[in-house]
Amino acid sequence: MYSKSRIVFFGTLILTLLLAAVGCGSSATEVATEAPSASTTEPDPTAEPVSVGQISVAGSTTVQPLAEKFAEAFSAANPDVQIDVQGGGSSVGVKSAGQGTVDVGMASREVKDSEKEEYPNMRIFVVARDGIAIAAHPGVAVDGLTLEQVRDIFAGEIDNWSEVGGPDAEIVVVSREEGSGTRGAFEEMVMGDEALIAANAILLPSNGAVRTAVSETPNAIGYLSFGYLDASVKPIEVDGAAPTPENTDNGSYPIVRPLNMMTDGEPSGIVKAWMDFILSAEGQALVEDEGYIPVQ
Repeated sequence: MYSKSRIVFFGTLILTLLLAAVGCGSSATEVATEAPSASTTEPDPTAEPVSVGQISVAGSTTVQPLAEKFAEAFSAANPDVQIDVQGGGSSVGVKSAGQGTVDVGMASREVKDSEKEEYPNMRIFVVARDGIAIAAHPGVAVDGLTLEQVRDIFAGEIDNWSEVGGPDAEIVVVSREEGSGTRGAFEEMVMGDEALIAANAILLPSNGAVRTAVSETPNAIGYLSFGYLDASVKPIEVDGAAPTPENTDNGSYPIVRPLNMMTDGEPSGIVKAWMDFILSAEGQALVEDEGYIPVQ
């Protein structure tokens, strides 16, 4: 049997432990109830990232630099979102988006009916419009051509600058490779169903490569996206209109195409947030800054 003093001792000890436990519980409850009250103010949507995650993008080398600008601006506001942009060409962009191997595909041409049939779940977003400029070596003494003359030059039927008002010099034709969205759009809008790119044309894999080749090769002529025009090449008027966004807007410049992004089904989550940004006023301002034509 325990003595009365031991019973009192254990009773006091138990009471002390119970009070300590209640004290700890009270403190945890305070923390739990105080945390929500500290965050009851509405967060600033411009300061908070929309989410976290990664977006994979691939396709047209024409759209690629613009997509990189979109990605840079979006990630600056949403630092936990990583956007990986790769090239590969428009056909790669359509296929990759249609098969769902990337989150977003890019194409610098109209998506073909056959591609739409192959990937019926694919959604297409026109994010900008772009003119295809005819550009020559700076030393070429010709300022303008008709659309028909452009077609005949790239088909090899006109092969000397003297035939279009220039000096007696052989024309060097520079073109994009097969599968290029820029080439596909050029063939559709300039070459038509009958004419083919000349067999002796220099074929290159990107707008940048075309610009470099034309700028460094005397008597050369090529075609490239408006966004790649700079002082290293000479823009050629077509049907009396210079290759400028203003002339594409007023309809006087004839070679204009859409710049597309595609997703496998309706975009959601961070992909939707990025697409919404691209089509917002801020995103379309980037389009204009890069020399393309906004769609909004």
